[in-house]
Amino acid sequence: MRDVYKQLIINVTERETRVALLEDGTIVELHVDRGDDAHIAGNIYKGRVVRVLPGMQAAFVDIGLSQAAFLYVDDVAADGLADIERFFALRVEENGPDGAGEGDLSPPPPRRREVPIEELLVEGQDILVQVAKSPMGTKGARISSQIALPGRFLVLMPSSSHIGVSRRIEDEVERQRLRQIVQDHRRETYGYIVRTAAEGESEEKIVYEMGFLSNLWADIRRRFENAPSPSLLYKDLSVSLRAVRDLLIHEAEKLVIDSRPTYEAVLGFLDTYMPALKERVLFYEGPEPIFDAYNLEGDISRALKRKVWLKSGGYILIEHTEALTAIDVNTGRYVGKHNLEETILKTNLEAVKEIAYQIRLRDIGGIIIIDFIDMEKKSNQERVFTAFKEALKRDKSKTHVLPMSEMGLIQMTRKRTREPLTRILCEPCFYCEGEGWIVSRQSVCYNIHREILRSAGDLMGDRVVIRANPQVADLLHGDESALVAALERSLGRTIVIYPEPQFHIEQFEVYTSSEG
Repeated sequence: MRDVYKQLIINVTERETRVALLEDGTIVELHVDRGDDAHIAGNIYKGRVVRVLPGMQAAFVDIGLSQAAFLYVDDVAADGLADIERFFALRVEENGPDGAGEGDLSPPPPRRREVPIEELLVEGQDILVQVAKSPMGTKGARISSQIALPGRFLVLMPSSSHIGVSRRIEDEVERQRLRQIVQDHRRETYGYIVRTAAEGESEEKIVYEMGFLSNLWADIRRRFENAPSPSLLYKDLSVSLRAVRDLLIHEAEKLVIDSRPTYEAVLGFLDTYMPALKERVLFYEGPEPIFDAYNLEGDISRALKRKVWLKSGGYILIEHTEALTAIDVNTGRYVGKHNLEETILKTNLEAVKEIAYQIRLRDIGGIIIIDFIDMEKKSNQERVFTAFKEALKRDKSKTHVLPMSEMGLIQMTRKRTREPLTRILCEPCFYCEGEGWIVSRQSVCYNIHREILRSAGDLMGDRVVIRANPQVADLLHGDESALVAALERSLGRTIVIYPEPQFHIEQFEVYTSSEG
């Protein structure tokens, strides 16, 4: 596989941060943070056990969110003997800004939990926990008392004594050097994972980070002793800094940011961890919104639609259900040139690339069933299956794909680390009583914000007038009023919002007028 040119584009507005990973100019990943509970993986809380369930060998823990978090017995650290393998499954294999960014580490041999949960926890007990998976839909956060503190070169695991080294460091001499540095300088019997970024780094830098992480853990323990329950004790990096830590350092050649404060924060972060990378960071000062400048908005809108057209005229349909995601391939307008089997094969091969791309961009996880158009020749089925496996190689999330069945179905699973893009940017459609999806009112507000910024240079009047669906107008007057106030300060103009009952929830108009 040839090398691709990767860059990160970060768009920061008053209430929303979007991070896009581009490969050869095409958006392949999008991470959205709106400051809610959707992105709390890595945060550490002082929680209180509210219910112990012996029949499920699990417990519910109040960590201060709207839903109680779920703690499984194997994630309970008891005398430092928690099941470390489960920690790897939930935290280390996650990639990108929402994971630990090291999907290449060897877990130690698994341990079997023999102590039942009712002997480890009691209702009303305070417990120190870390979020392994953010809340998804109706499911609360998945937590663990097996804490992991990621740094630039190391991951500290206070409840373990294991020392591991990233598999991506292939030189055995270097692996032994790094392991020996950690072994010689650790002051407590804490566990450490040496990350890929540590390869070739000096002993001084690694020892410094060991001390930093150790002091951070001591500070978290002190806060635990004094804080009320429930309380947030440690907040993981922002989505922008996680992108720097996990994508810029390991993959991307360039990072472009349109916010001066975020730009300065990123440079400060790199000053501490990797000063040599500061030259890769650019501040965007162009006249149009940054995502428009890189032609990303169209691809994002396309990633929210049920039907995706192929260049040949065929199309794929993507349907989300509670249990799985179904993807259907159709020839559509494509009629081919020679025979039916060739037409079907060409459509399926074109669909393979688009399906792999959409799965990654939409961040679809769990069970995925793909219904390709039936092919008579076994050799053609093999070609499609092989092409699909090849197309998935750039996806960092763990996937497992079964061969094509006799009915032309490919069944696969993809590691679920957070809500898919459609769940973040959309909400159930109330026009059809929840049977479909529309762009959420909050997203419409941000679309209006971007439209005004896009037209800022052409605004001539004294006032900016927004006409929108009453529910969107209410949101702009209420929860999103700070967004409107920020626009007024930026433009130096008054913004007037009028509700239009006849407007669809996604419909709006923006224009200027003169007072009087």
